[in-house]
Amino acid sequence: MSTLRSVVKGVGGYLPKRVVTNDDLAQLIDTSDEWIAARTGIRERRIVADDELTSTMGVAAARAALGNAGLEAKDIDLIILATSTPDQTFPATAVTIQAELGINHGAAFDIQAVCSGFVFALATADNYLKGGQFKRALVVGSEAFSRILDWQDRSTCVLFGDGAGAVVVEAQKLNGAMSDRGILAACLRSDGRYRDKLYVDGGPSSTGTVGHVRMDGPEVFRHAVTKISEVIGDTLDQAGYQASDIDWFVPHQANKRILDGAARKLGLDPERIVITVDKHANTSAASIPLALNAACADGRIKQGDLVLLEAMGGGFTWGALLIRW
Repeated sequence: MSTLRSVVKGVGGYLPKRVVTNDDLAQLIDTSDEWIAARTGIRERRIVADDELTSTMGVAAARAALGNAGLEAKDIDLIILATSTPDQTFPATAVTIQAELGINHGAAFDIQAVCSGFVFALATADNYLKGGQFKRALVVGSEAFSRILDWQDRSTCVLFGDGAGAVVVEAQKLNGAMSDRGILAACLRSDGRYRDKLYVDGGPSSTGTVGHVRMDGPEVFRHAVTKISEVIGDTLDQAGYQASDIDWFVPHQANKRILDGAARKLGLDPERIVITVDKHANTSAASIPLALNAACADGRIKQGDLVLLEAMGGGFTWGALLIRW
């Protein structure tokens, strides 16, 4: 029995040129490379230039993904941008990306689920494609988190970086077999009781300001491994696979200790985890597509591989998605 599947056609990424190392941060605040690396696995991060925006990074990543897919912008009829740092309160930054790419058909909108945003956005695109409403989607994660950091708060400013990643997905009619390419399963979760554990202390309807990132690090860490492991288990069960079947685990790049903990709990081979947090830090919704781009560019992820994505972010929001590449 044939079925529509959302197949990944291309992937791309963009990182700002400016590199800020842990030693650089130690010149600004009371911290050190050893302290940051031991607790997070982060060594450096990229920071946007003064003339760069979330949209400009997103456009660069989108063009790279289109090139990788062998497609043109006119082939896209849906753009979903995952971001917590839009260019403006409105319009959606996705429409700026749409305009910069020269697309004037279809739909474009933003999704805000913080670090889980890319998983939420890709799952949303999958539903639109499977439903037959659109043919090809460009799903982008782009963040300028450096613009909402308190650079005197060493508990948060050392954790984040800027960047963008994108994938092109296409609806294809396939056999419905487990060996089919495409998105096989997705599970999304939210629990607003924990919204004060990781948040920004500003907004249009509250303070009228942008605000800064605030985080209860120990509480986020305490919940992360359990929630990530549970949603991964649900996703694998939905698709009829086990953790041992996974070729590549591409998690949200928040903290290496969280990644290692989740891998141990699931019994995943550490060699199968794609890790970029050391070079990129936490780029929120951009972290998964940037990691995908890195692993595809160096030949690790190949067509036919079973790839598991997962993320957890403020809200709390969390989710997982399984793809046959």
